[in-house]
Amino acid sequence: MLGMMFTDKECRELGYMLRKELDEMLLDIGDRRLDGPVKEAIAKRYKIIFRMYARLASPRELSRYAIGLRTQR
Repeated sequence: MLGMMFTDKECRELGYMLRKELDEMLLDIGDRRLDGPVKEAIAKRYKIIFRMYARLASPRELSRYAIGLRTQR
């Protein structure tokens, strides 16, 4: 396990970057032009990024991206 200390501003910036990455991956997962193996790779990465974001976000903010976990299956 790796530990890091962030200032409040750095924590907000990291949360912003993770949200943007999750948004992009949700768009990619919904893209019909992508085939199975590519979508599987994106889904695996989505789960990792989602878990990282879960450490920073409130449950209300997190619920928006939890929907993406259900639609991937």
